[in-house]
Amino acid sequence: MDNLPRRGPTGFRRRHLVTVLAFLGIFIVENLRWTFVNAIEQIRTPYNVTLDNGKVVEKRNLNFDLLELSHIMSASFYGYVATEILGGWLGACLGGSRVFGVGVAFTALFSFVMPFVVHGGTAKSLITIRVIQGLFEGVTYPSIIAVWSRWAPPQERARLVTIAFSGGFFSFLVNPPVCRFIAYTLGWSFIFYITGILGLIWCAVWLTVVKDKPEDDPQISTEELKYLRDNLDCGPNDSIPKHIVYPWDEFVKSMPVWAIVVAHACTSYGFNSLIIGIPLFLKDTHNYQLDSTGLLSLLPYLMITVLMPVAGVLADWLRNAELLTTTHVRKTFICSTFISQAILIFLAARIDSFNGTSLCLVLALGLTAFSWAGFSVNHLDIAPQHASALMGFSNTFASILGFLSPSLLIYFMKDGRLHHWQYTFNVIVAVHLLASLFYCAFASGERQRWAPPAPTPESESLSLPQRSHVI
Repeated sequence: MDNLPRRGPTGFRRRHLVTVLAFLGIFIVENLRWTFVNAIEQIRTPYNVTLDNGKVVEKRNLNFDLLELSHIMSASFYGYVATEILGGWLGACLGGSRVFGVGVAFTALFSFVMPFVVHGGTAKSLITIRVIQGLFEGVTYPSIIAVWSRWAPPQERARLVTIAFSGGFFSFLVNPPVCRFIAYTLGWSFIFYITGILGLIWCAVWLTVVKDKPEDDPQISTEELKYLRDNLDCGPNDSIPKHIVYPWDEFVKSMPVWAIVVAHACTSYGFNSLIIGIPLFLKDTHNYQLDSTGLLSLLPYLMITVLMPVAGVLADWLRNAELLTTTHVRKTFICSTFISQAILIFLAARIDSFNGTSLCLVLALGLTAFSWAGFSVNHLDIAPQHASALMGFSNTFASILGFLSPSLLIYFMKDGRLHHWQYTFNVIVAVHLLASLFYCAFASGERQRWAPPAPTPESESLSLPQRSHVI
């Protein structure tokens, strides 16, 4: 079994405040990322304009063809994928909290620009703004892992990380109906203004409250600081290095790293394929038109939002109770999730019942929560000081495969006939089963030899100026 340190101080502590603010930050950045896509219908709704001569004419924003619109909507991806690894490196060198906050802040600032570009800009100007937004969005997920490398002790790692990341799925739950409500009550421009204002307010709070290291937080209690110093794996007493040389040769030769990449990419591919495929499948096979803001569309996001923290707590409990090692916990969560999803997807394509099919597909999506409780913390298990770069590395592959999943879906589907859907779902099933075998064979929850812990001076004082004893 793992060498498990003692439990930490109870009650609401500073690391829990960091978790709440991280949840809100990821919630906001995902809203900023997807607001344009979810508001496109309202933006393109025709409206009447009265000319100087009194004549009323009908106009439409974004009066582009479908190809140009698809380029605009997907443009942020290119910026997003370009800065993943950079975001991990910057988070480790400059401090994860600062990079995360700046990434959200600049994404929010460009949200204010969007209505003006929509009204008077060209397709190229819109694509440019979307790419720039993507560049700042791309640093957020890797940099938040740099925060957790110094704030999330191994005993609480899964629960803190999953609570924070569940904010992304919570945004998927609330963004479509809220965008529609704001557009119909205030006008679609206010969608961008409101999300931008929320992003800047959150950023001000985050940069004021959250420090890169527990030692830099004047409000942390001595008890909590000692607990974090005793249990963190990445040398919390050390200053944040200004320059890091990553052992990339070791990264690419490490099978545990590739196991994380495979799990992350499979989760992204499966999730995006089902999110895109379910409305098409239900329409082709059951003649059911799925509303983007209806209960069936939003239920998977609700399930994932609720189940991710539950999965994190369960993962930590299994580890802390010494029922399973860290490696066994990660493998159990990933492999059981992928196999269960494969079974449910296989059944969904063969059950001749709308209710049965819907249940299988919603459950398959909901189980995504448990895979996130496995791979999203696995970077911190095997190399805490390199975890942000590893998250950037794995998320690059996951983002690319997730982006390509709609095209792959269309390629395999051919048309809307049932046997083509079965073939398409069989491909998704095969990907999940192969990923589960690969992860089971090569994953690890142990610190790797190429990521040794930093030496900690035993004589270093725990005191900080005006250190509080309670939170």
